[in-house]
Amino acid sequence: MLKITKPSDNRVDLELSGTLDAESMRDALSELIEKSEGVSGGKMLYKISGFAFPTLGAIGVEMGYLPKLFGLLGKFDKCAVMSDASWIRTAAELEGRMFPGIDIKAFGMEDGDAAEAWLAQGRADSMPV
Repeated sequence: MLKITKPSDNRVDLELSGTLDAESMRDALSELIEKSEGVSGGKMLYKISGFAFPTLGAIGVEMGYLPKLFGLLGKFDKCAVMSDASWIRTAAELEGRMFPGIDIKAFGMEDGDAAEAWLAQGRADSMPV
């Protein structure tokens, strides 16, 4: 299940649990793109619990959406990833180093307040030196 909400004009939240099949992946990615319309300098909170790898069909759908998904990167400045799996948190922070222009920081599921506080702060590269 992937639930996507837009709590404010410049914020999109995602909650992922379980396995995604092709249909749910298609629906979720379309909804993410739609809810990201008009976002600039955005923030994202991504909660991942009980993760199971997507089906092959879902991965195929995601590959078809890659150009649009890369286009989303410019809309968001920060992404807090909360997960109950340490390998997902590590992967998220590595991904953050690979994509300039977006700060990605990982948190445990119990660290929701810290994730929210981090999202509320300005970007590290926009603070005065």
